Amino acid sequence: MRHLLTLMEYKPHEVENILRMSRDFKTRYLAGEVYTPIFPGRLVVLYFEKPSTRTRLSLTAAAAQLGMQAVYTTPSELQIGRGETIADTMRVLSRYAVAVAARVYRHETLEEMAQNSSISVINALSDKHHPLQALADALTLWEYVGKLHGIKVAFVGDVSNNVATSLAIIGAKLGWEVRLVGPKQLWNMKLVEELSEDLAKTGGRIYFTDSINDVAGVDGVYTDVWVSMGFEKEAEERRRMLKPYQVNQRVMEIAGRKAIFLHCLPAHRGEEVTDDVIDGPQSAVWDQAENRMHTAKAVFAYLLR
Repeated sequence: MRHLLTLMEYKPHEVENILRMSRDFKTRYLAGEVYTPIFPGRLVVLYFEKPSTRTRLSLTAAAAQLGMQAVYTTPSELQIGRGETIADTMRVLSRYAVAVAARVYRHETLEEMAQNSSISVINALSDKHHPLQALADALTLWEYVGKLHGIKVAFVGDVSNNVATSLAIIGAKLGWEVRLVGPKQLWNMKLVEELSEDLAKTGGRIYFTDSINDVAGVDGVYTDVWVSMGFEKEAEERRRMLKPYQVNQRVMEIAGRKAIFLHCLPAHRGEEVTDDVIDGPQSAVWDQAENRMHTAKAVFAYLLR
């Protein structure tokens, strides 16, 4: 039994295997094989402390397509909202379900869930990591660029957030060059140190820069909202600090015609990205959103096989 709290704990070949499974699931889906009942009758619990569109629906669809039933719940709908401990809750859920996908405010909550679980715990987003998103990002880049290794991608804006962190991790596993483009106040140099072993194995490169010109020549330009859930009190300061890092047509011109635009969504149009980019010919965000479903199927299949 394994968990997916971050991709840090996965070896490069394991990440590649999940992505190859994802691509296979998508190929079969597009060929008309929508229903692949690998785990008929099994239950998956979706435990969400935060709102969600893509993560909730992609996991629900993925479970259904594999023959499983997904039950969505929030803390207020469980006794955990009235004081039952995480440990006791997980001991009970372990008797009913085969996996729990949890979207939480604190990553430590996921760690506590995993410590007290005899079933797989999947990170459906925490304040530190978003591995499910990173897998969909990698599948999307693979499809557009035509290769899985040696990709160059620039994440522009809040380079300290969970999406940027997970992108850097999967980049290190796959031998990418990941350029984290944002203000120095948000640089997390410890992340590069933590990924040094993987980078040495795969030949990847992760680096921070505050120059928007460093998007030149990349295969993908990625951004995310400037004010993530939980950072509302810092909203104005973040907008001021990140305004120079808006992804607009000028940034895409610097990147080049071959660069695709990526966004994990939801987008705050007019802030981190302009309409002409997200709706433009280089945008891959809708394929990226769909790929959340196919990679979710692969995660379930990999963990529960």
